[in-house]
Amino acid sequence: MYETGDFKKNLKIMVEGAPFQILDFQHVKPGKGNQFTRTKMRNLLTGQLLERTFKSGERFEIPNTENREMTFLYKDESGYAFMDKTSYEQITMMENEVGDASNYLIENLEVVILFYNERPVSIDVPKAVNLKVAKAEPGIKGDRVTGATKPATMETGLVVNVPLHINEGDVLRIDTSTGDYVGRVNA
Repeated sequence: MYETGDFKKNLKIMVEGAPFQILDFQHVKPGKGNQFTRTKMRNLLTGQLLERTFKSGERFEIPNTENREMTFLYKDESGYAFMDKTSYEQITMMENEVGDASNYLIENLEVVILFYNERPVSIDVPKAVNLKVAKAEPGIKGDRVTGATKPATMETGLVVNVPLHINEGDVLRIDTSTGDYVGRVNA
């Protein structure tokens, strides 16, 4: 069992029978009255964000969760296929379960999938991935405005603002937390 004093970012707790991940918290000690903890949490099953205040010392069950390292194999009409790196067992996740991670999934990408009661509920992709530019307008000759950008569509369908010198076929490093261009990768 966890108590409010054990809270830290990314801790997983059970609240009203559902698993939640703590995104942010703040212990508050008012001048008068009891201590309490403000939390911002995400429901692992629905993705819903919840802000809740708990009394100091309140106890929470530990959810039955497990992280597994897996490799993304492919996407087809039945969903996204992943393979466990140790047991070689394959699982399929639907588009709504994958969420925004679908913008960064390329073949053979190593990911960490969170399971709750043996059911996959979320995907953690690496902090940055290398994606190929599928479509980009050519830069206009003579347009050398400092910091100018143009939209480019990556191989996964993600649209990123990139510098004018980027062309189709270039491989770019993309930050998965923001979806921003980091730099060009030399092939």
